[in-house]
Amino acid sequence: MCPRRRRDASLSRRVPKPVDFPFERFPESDDITERNGRLTGWLFNLIAGRLRRRLRNRIRRRANFGLQEALAKGLLKPGLNVAVKTSGKQSKNCISLMKQKLNEIKLNLPWVERLDMVNALAPLAPELALQMQEQEVRRAKQLQGNRKLPQYEPSEDPVLNDFRRENMFHRQAQGAVMEGINKLKKLGILTSRPDDYFAEMAKSDEHMQKVQENLMKKKTIAERSEKVRQLRQQKKVAKKMQVEATLKKHADKRKLMDEVKKYRKGIRKDLDFLDDKKKPQSKPQQDKPHINRKINWKAQIKSNKYGYGGKKRGSKWNTKSSSADVSEYRRPGKPKQGKRGNGGKGKHTQRFGKNRRMRMKAKRK
Repeated sequence: MCPRRRRDASLSRRVPKPVDFPFERFPESDDITERNGRLTGWLFNLIAGRLRRRLRNRIRRRANFGLQEALAKGLLKPGLNVAVKTSGKQSKNCISLMKQKLNEIKLNLPWVERLDMVNALAPLAPELALQMQEQEVRRAKQLQGNRKLPQYEPSEDPVLNDFRRENMFHRQAQGAVMEGINKLKKLGILTSRPDDYFAEMAKSDEHMQKVQENLMKKKTIAERSEKVRQLRQQKKVAKKMQVEATLKKHADKRKLMDEVKKYRKGIRKDLDFLDDKKKPQSKPQQDKPHINRKINWKAQIKSNKYGYGGKKRGSKWNTKSSSADVSEYRRPGKPKQGKRGNGGKGKHTQRFGKNRRMRMKAKRK
C-alpha cells in the first residue's frame, strides 16, 4: 500500500465549484435593460446561497470543536445515561416491621362489611361434564381431519382450555354464593326482598311514562311491520294458489277436449268422461244405503200405474158395477169454427210470392 499523502495547508481551503452560466435564460433578442436586471438577480441569488452554506458549515465545525474539547477535558461522559451517585444505604426485608405496619393500616371490620370468601370450586354439573366431553371429542375429530391445523394434546389445547377456564370461573362464583348465603342465614340477615317492600324509584314518574310511551311506540311499529309482512305473505300464497287453480282448470279443459276429439274420431265409444267431473260431495250417510233416485222415480211411476204388488189375476175384469159406471164418459163437443169459416172449411187464401214477402219483411224492420 502506498503511504497516505499529507494534505497541504494551502489546499485545505475548499475551492468553489464552477457554475455553468445559463445562456438559454438570457437570450440576446430581449431588451437589454430587462436582460441586465435578470442577470443581476441571478448573480445575487448565487452569491447569497454560497454565503449561507459557508456560514452553516462554519457554525457546525465550531460546535463539533467545542464538543471535542469538552470531551477531552472530561466534562462529557460517553453514553446516553448520566451516572448518579448512590448512597450506601442497603434495603432489608424486615418481616416484623412490615407486619407491624400492616396491623396499623388494617381495618378490623366484621365479615358482613367485607364479604370476603375463600372457598373451593362448586361440584361440576353432569350436563356441563357431558358438554365438555362432547366438545373434546368434536375438537379431536376436527384436528384429526385437518392436518394443516396445529396439533395439540387435549390438556394443552387452547380452545379446550378457554372453555375449562370459563367453567372454573363459573364454579368458583357458584361455590362462593352457596357458602355466602349459608353464612348470611346463620347471622340472621335476610337475603331476599320481602313481598311488601317498597322503595323510592331512581327515576321520576314522568321519565318512566316517557319510557313506557317509547316502548309502546316501538311495540306498535313492530306489530304493524309484522302485520304488513303477514299480509304480503298471504298475498303471495293466494296468488300462487290462484295460478295453480288456473293451470289445473286449463289442464282439465285440455283433457276434456282431447276426450271429445277421441269420441268424434270414433276412438272412444262411450261418454263416461263427462261423468268424471267433480261433483259436490255430501256427507256420507252410514245408516242409509246409497239410493239411485232415477230408479226410484221409475218404480214410483210403475207402482202408481200397476199397483204395489199382490194378486193380479182377475183384477182387470169387468163387473156389473164397473159396466154401469158411466161417470168417466164425456160427450163429444161441436167442432170449433176456425179462420176459414164454419166447420173449418173456408176459402183458401193464396200465399204471396217470395219477392213480396221479402219487401214486407223489410218494411216491418
